[in-house]
Amino acid sequence: MTTSFRKKIILTVTALLTAGLLAACGGASSGMEDSGKKKIVATIFPEYDWTRNILGENPGGAELTLLVDNGVDLHSFQPSAEDILKISTCDLFIYVGGESDEWVEDVLKEANNSDMIVIDLMNELGEAVQEEEVVEGMEADAEDEEETEYDEHVWLSLKNAIRFCESISDALCKLDPENQDTYQSNLKAYSDKLAELDRDYQEAVSAGTTDTILFGDRFPFRYLTEDYGLKYYAAFAGCSAETEASFKTIAFLAQKIDELSLPAIFTIDGSDQRLAASIIQMTASKDQEILVLDSMQSITLKTTSNNTSDNTSETYLSIMERNLEVLKEGLKL
Repeated sequence: MTTSFRKKIILTVTALLTAGLLAACGGASSGMEDSGKKKIVATIFPEYDWTRNILGENPGGAELTLLVDNGVDLHSFQPSAEDILKISTCDLFIYVGGESDEWVEDVLKEANNSDMIVIDLMNELGEAVQEEEVVEGMEADAEDEEETEYDEHVWLSLKNAIRFCESISDALCKLDPENQDTYQSNLKAYSDKLAELDRDYQEAVSAGTTDTILFGDRFPFRYLTEDYGLKYYAAFAGCSAETEASFKTIAFLAQKIDELSLPAIFTIDGSDQRLAASIIQMTASKDQEILVLDSMQSITLKTTSNNTSDNTSETYLSIMERNLEVLKEGLKL
């Protein structure tokens, strides 16, 4: 499906839903009576989990929804009619921004909900947003060589997370001023945890015997490496559509592993690891470990569920803590 055709479908569905919603509001038997609770929609799990922590015991009874909750990668997500309706009628909408979320602008425009508070994570970062880069040895997307693209994986920086949580707290205070002291208190407690983990990452990188990591995969961790001064090599950029690496790329990455005496090669969650295995087979020792860093791009509440209502065993913090332990292995700690 082409981007333009996809946008036409979204515009049509949004317009129909908006018209239907307005018509329904005129009748008492519409079945869509407002519960009076504030509705919050977050597109991906990190946004959802940040908001949940700031809400805490949720004294205002806000209804929090995770939109991309079907295991689909953010880059290939296509909203359903139900998704569009949820966005069009919510009070606070949080999304990543960037090329993968271009469809959002059409939905917001057609929804014409002037009371909605919208948080665009990439917009929140402003000039701190990083451009996608093609480092030495990396496969480039031929169709995008002349276009500037920006790295969308902003949630993989703990420093960014602290900044985003402040924006979410501000929005909740505007929506529910009666409970703003609670939200600000929860923000302080949660931000302290994020800051502590941020310090742990810096200490680990400083103590490592190498300052370089290598991915036999896409590389969505640019913001994390920028935070701690790490160098990296990878087969593909974070948002790359490429799936097959050339012999030249495989050989280059294998050579780098040998040259830097790296003990491991990284992949992201969901990888079949075939490319990483091929790179290892071209190294001199052929004994490197394959390590997985979780990019949280397709995590769902079901996969993190503890089988109790909205009580997940996995959180943004727990995943980032696990990523730190994996990173330590790769840095030869």
